[in-house]
Amino acid sequence: MFPKRGAVALGLTGLALALLLSFKTPSDTTATSAGSGGGLAVTDQAVATATPQATADTGSTTTAPAATAPAATTAPAATATPAPATAASGTFTGDAIATRFGTVQVQVTIANGTITDVTALALPNGDPHSAMISQRVEPVLRSSALAVQSARIDLVSGATYTSTAYARSLQAALDQAGL
Repeated sequence: MFPKRGAVALGLTGLALALLLSFKTPSDTTATSAGSGGGLAVTDQAVATATPQATADTGSTTTAPAATAPAATTAPAATATPAPATAASGTFTGDAIATRFGTVQVQVTIANGTITDVTALALPNGDPHSAMISQRVEPVLRSSALAVQSARIDLVSGATYTSTAYARSLQAALDQAGL
């Protein structure tokens, strides 16, 4: 019985190998994308591994293909996302978020759409342990928010409830600002 299974497996392996070797990929496909500086021809290889390079005289960008890693498909041309008409500025207060250890609330200062300061208005301090954790975690959360310029901050180990509430209050303040 084993020789039959072996013959079937060998036959299927041979068929798969024949199909694999007969597979042809398009080798000279080009995609043309019209940009502000005129037409730009990009090969399949350049689409997957292109690196933008700015030209000094026109301000337009060109794409330089990398030497390896051909792409299987072409990607659509990227379009720039327009900037908001008016950038938010001012001070916005987030929601007060209740946790099992206390309330967390933050206030964010924004100048021209950039977060310039985050102030904790309320942090858990109902007992000495919670107050100590809040005192240690607040600068870490503040610097994280300033670095990422959003409420997508990393949680601090040992202060998960405070970190999560801080991020939620910060997001509420950013929502008020329209960011």
